[in-house]
Amino acid sequence: MHPLPFALPGRFWRGNLHTHTTNSDGFRSTEQVCAFYRAMGYDFLSITDHFMAQFNFPITDARAYESADFITIPGAELHTGRTLTGEPWHILANGIPFDFAPPTADETGPQIAARALAAGAFVTCAHPAWYALSEAEVLSLGPVHAIETINGISLDHSDRIDSWYMLDALTNQGHRYLALTTDDAHFHPKHNDRLLGWTMVKSETLSAPAILDALKRGAYYSSSGPILETVEFDGRKTVYIRCSPVDSIFITGRGSKSVYHHGNGMVEAELGLERLGDSAFCRVTVRDDRSRHAWTNVITFED
Repeated sequence: MHPLPFALPGRFWRGNLHTHTTNSDGFRSTEQVCAFYRAMGYDFLSITDHFMAQFNFPITDARAYESADFITIPGAELHTGRTLTGEPWHILANGIPFDFAPPTADETGPQIAARALAAGAFVTCAHPAWYALSEAEVLSLGPVHAIETINGISLDHSDRIDSWYMLDALTNQGHRYLALTTDDAHFHPKHNDRLLGWTMVKSETLSAPAILDALKRGAYYSSSGPILETVEFDGRKTVYIRCSPVDSIFITGRGSKSVYHHGNGMVEAELGLERLGDSAFCRVTVRDDRSRHAWTNVITFED
């Protein structure tokens, strides 16, 4: 099965890969943002200030606020060109080098995404639901790693926090993307934009290179609350799931094909996969009694 991180060596590290500071349009300093996530039990953070001329193209350096149990990954939210709705592109680049060059006047969104990929970044199409991207526009970005499926700040901006539909639609067309769940926190005093979604990355060490490598391999799951302890498939026959207490488990495949099980405070379950039919892929979602979720990446079945 690919990708499943649970049997890999190492441990899970909790992190946020999309947030902003006063270096762009955030409301807290770099030090304050790092202190917040460290206090909330996060192991890593990528500050992704808006890489725009009005902010002097920042790539925020937060290394001064690292510790033995908290690291930072350089990042930026890239903007250039225009989408079909006339808005600048929003492209997330984690692990971008500090000397990444600003866009030229005629550079397009797909071109800057390609440049970020070439520079070694983990590249994500940010919040497609929030600014109504089309499927064709996402595909135009080329081989980016992920689609941002949950974007916390969108909850209070437009109630478009959820972009899972975009990932599912493109998966059904044969394309393969990882999923990324983030806060996109700006710490606006009137917005609920933090602690709404995070990434649980499996790695043997807590370092920027190790976390980035694991992200690119899909060795992680996403959560807004529940913990996934293991997901084990027996080919196309069954799946065994162990997790923190949840009330619903879903295995979703091609089109409307799905398997589901409901209960109160379930911590494990084994489900048959007959109802997935010949679907070549699936993903696992669990939901707790507060409607918080955890999600695997899309999983492809081996022939």
